[in-house]
Amino acid sequence: MTTRTITILGATGSVGASTLDLVRRERDKWRVETLTANCQAQELAALALEFGAELAVVADPSCLPELREALAGSGIEALGGADALVEAAARPADLTLAAIVGCAGLAPTMAAIEQGNTVALANKEALVSAGDVMTAAVARHGTTLLPVDSEHNAIFQCLAGNDPAHVRSITLTASGGPFREWNHQQLAAATPAQAVRHPNWSMGAKISVDSATMFNKGLELIEAHHLFPVGLEKLRIVIHPQSVVHSMVEFRDGSTLAQLGPSDMRVPIASCLAWPARMDTPCEPLDLAALGELTFRAPDEDRFPATRLCRQAAEQGGAAPAVLNAANEIAVAAFLSGQTAFTRIAVMVEELIGRYAPAAPVSLGDVIAIDAEARRRAHELLELA
Repeated sequence: MTTRTITILGATGSVGASTLDLVRRERDKWRVETLTANCQAQELAALALEFGAELAVVADPSCLPELREALAGSGIEALGGADALVEAAARPADLTLAAIVGCAGLAPTMAAIEQGNTVALANKEALVSAGDVMTAAVARHGTTLLPVDSEHNAIFQCLAGNDPAHVRSITLTASGGPFREWNHQQLAAATPAQAVRHPNWSMGAKISVDSATMFNKGLELIEAHHLFPVGLEKLRIVIHPQSVVHSMVEFRDGSTLAQLGPSDMRVPIASCLAWPARMDTPCEPLDLAALGELTFRAPDEDRFPATRLCRQAAEQGGAAPAVLNAANEIAVAAFLSGQTAFTRIAVMVEELIGRYAPAAPVSLGDVIAIDAEARRRAHELLELA
């Protein structure tokens, strides 16, 4: 049996934990090369010891002494800092899971792409903020890019063996979040505690708010535009509250293929780990009779303008998606801290895109600089509000 090597960038996050859960079940098939975290030294050390990793890296160098102490005598190398994170991502591995949240994951993801093997992508910013730069690097280095996100992984599975030229449309499904039935007045009074209670998925605070605003789905549309270049006009969004159908692809002959599965990230992760084969997961099989019905409806861009703003940013191209992403992150953080209202998130994003239109980035350094300036200007907008 062939043993494959794996590096997990963001091993202590939810995607990293789900990945390691699957690796744990098939230990004979994997050798863990590198595990990284931001600053969770004790947790990272425990995982590195359990899986016999070659290297453990904390992005925050102040956490390195604690990591080294926890790994003393194990033979596992411990490093810290942003440069160490990039160096770790550049080490050869059969599969690199890029699951570092935010723009902190951009440089490591690029380093993983440049090694030219297979990258399972769970970092949204890689394609939202740096889509043209990243996809050019994928083409240049012959890298295989596998989408981890449930919607994009579903599309990837539906397209398998099919010619993209025959695609009539791609539909991303959205649960609609916890506020899908709320009116304008209720949305204006929404609290962070209400926004993070997603009805179907267990996620972090930021992505839960993005689901509530529908920015998550809009950002996924931008990602899909880069992953599946069939044309923006062929990309659609539909509200599907049950979160059972994860995406659909319609072909020119009228056939529509859909991928269905439980609301469990281990399903798309398993698709990436085993690709192009399949593997067992502990997820319960779908019981369609018990579900009873699956419903769909069009999104309401009056109450939830985020998808409109994301489509417009994708159409504009250049730096617009990076500005949108940065503004959204600052606005969501302000909402979670009680500094601004839920409905103000989209307003802030639209205001910043209208005020800041830098030249299109041609390098990762350009993207990072645009992101930093957009965040600075977003903070200024907050102070003016």
